[in-house]
Amino acid sequence: MCGICGFVGPSDISTLKQMTDTIIHRGPDEDGYYSDGQINFGMRRLSIIDVASGQQPVHNEDQSIWTIFNGEIYNYLELRRQLENRGHRFYTDHADTEVLVHLYEEYGEDFLSHLNGMFAIAIWDRQRNQLFLARDRMGVKPLFFAFNNGQLIFGSEIKSILAHPSYVKGLNHRALYHYFTFKNIPAPLTAFQGIHSLLPGQSLFYKSGEEPLFKRYWKIKFAENSQRSEQETKEQIMDILQDAVQQRLVSDVPVGAYLSGGVDSSAVAALMAKHSNGVIKTFCLGYEDDLINKQADMHYAREMSRILGTDHHEYIMSSKEVPDAMEGIIRAFDQPFSGTVSTFFLSKLIRRHVKVALSGDGADELFGSYLAHRLAQPMQNFSLMQSRIADNSLTQGDRALLAPFSDNVPYLQGLFEQSGGDVVKWRNAILTFSENDKENLLSDEFRQSMGNESSTELLGYYFRDTTTKDPLNRILEVDWNSLLPDQVLAFVDSLSMAHSVEVRSPFLDYRLAEFVATIPGRMKIKNGVVKYILKESVRSILPKDIIDRPKEGFVLPVFHWLQKPLKPYAIDILTSSSIQRYGILNEKYVNELMRDFFGGNAALASKMWNIIMFQVWCESYLS
Repeated sequence: MCGICGFVGPSDISTLKQMTDTIIHRGPDEDGYYSDGQINFGMRRLSIIDVASGQQPVHNEDQSIWTIFNGEIYNYLELRRQLENRGHRFYTDHADTEVLVHLYEEYGEDFLSHLNGMFAIAIWDRQRNQLFLARDRMGVKPLFFAFNNGQLIFGSEIKSILAHPSYVKGLNHRALYHYFTFKNIPAPLTAFQGIHSLLPGQSLFYKSGEEPLFKRYWKIKFAENSQRSEQETKEQIMDILQDAVQQRLVSDVPVGAYLSGGVDSSAVAALMAKHSNGVIKTFCLGYEDDLINKQADMHYAREMSRILGTDHHEYIMSSKEVPDAMEGIIRAFDQPFSGTVSTFFLSKLIRRHVKVALSGDGADELFGSYLAHRLAQPMQNFSLMQSRIADNSLTQGDRALLAPFSDNVPYLQGLFEQSGGDVVKWRNAILTFSENDKENLLSDEFRQSMGNESSTELLGYYFRDTTTKDPLNRILEVDWNSLLPDQVLAFVDSLSMAHSVEVRSPFLDYRLAEFVATIPGRMKIKNGVVKYILKESVRSILPKDIIDRPKEGFVLPVFHWLQKPLKPYAIDILTSSSIQRYGILNEKYVNELMRDFFGGNAALASKMWNIIMFQVWCESYLS
């Protein structure tokens, strides 16, 4: 696991070191450089595989191909054996990085299809004078680039590109506009003009003097198989998940596990314990505040640890830690972000014990858990029931089709009245700031710079790009291509790597993703039970209480804290002078929002958090 960066052009080790210094947290163990007058490669290494001889950059036999790489290739030992049988010779003891140069040598750009792992890869082909960049299928590992005055610059984090002297910082107003709706910047946009994110499953080819060429080598496709039984489905899920866990245990350093007490992390920890030789370390986040749902997390995590016999560790945090951590959190992203940030705090504990931890990330997006997922089937059914709703003649059978909202028909009615049942419109209605909200939130000058930009149109593009008509799978496909890489995986990677911790998630194995894309939505959420088929798949390895408990997860209770202990901090961040300084927000609207929120309207918490995190970013990057 590493942080990588580089640029095309004459040798400039001084600039290269400036860029690598910005990402030392991604690789505190050592650095490495390669520069030949045409390409400049730099990396910081977190040594996990082949600690002694796995230094980067790595080259092939005649040094015509060089690579730097961030991530892990889980099937690298199998690939290495195949390549050795084909005549390739290796000089490292067992580094997964060296497999990449020989795979590229053997298969060209198609080598990516052989990889099972998480990665951001840069390969320099001296014979072709070509730079090749690629990002893993899921988008677990980030990779950013800028094409600036004919020069291509890239890095694992935006801050590396900002450190290059030829890049002149400029704001991307279009990207910032979408942040207030989605809570994150949607890729390939970034908050900075001219800096872009490589998409999941995308590669980039660049030769000096030419425009970059892009290729999408993988993208999830949904094709439901309605003939497969639940039993067959459960068995296949368990087979793939078990193998995915085993592959992610390969390491030359100890491996731990997140354990929240929920189904996802508990299933991973249970399979990990089954296939590990010794006692595994598990980690859970708790809170000093008297939050009942979070007390339940702690209880079930402890119970699961007792059953598995793990060496369990807890990080108990309070609201007092948040103000001091805010700048560090934002600097981990380099962009505005108002999603979950709890990983930042738990990673401080994990780093004291292990370098690597397995997690349950990705299960919600595969099997359905979030509000939009729970609404997908009920909203479609509700739209078809309009005549009976108008006559007030819903039957028990009708109400069953609205689960888990059978007892909250007014909520569905309200969404239907806002959207007319259109999935893009009701999905947009449950996001943070609507287009109308942003008319009031943003300054006149900023809005004028937007022209006809629309977050609703962007959401509509995601839906038009789907490959299925299944109501739940359609929502899942949209989230898989947007929310998962742009928000969920972004916070897992950025906030764990801020503390030099590598996170591996078996649920993000592409084989599991491709299989789950064939499962009909009715098996994923059944009779209102979220992740139904996953829960049934893991009943043989988890206690009933764990499987059937309500989901809580690692969610920082900042919404609860904002109205009470964090109120002074929020007021201090959102002063009139600080808002006016950047000319992006409408001071009057922000003050009205604060007054309503602190007056008792807790429903505004997500909007408050969104604005606060934006203002922290402005103070950190625009001052």
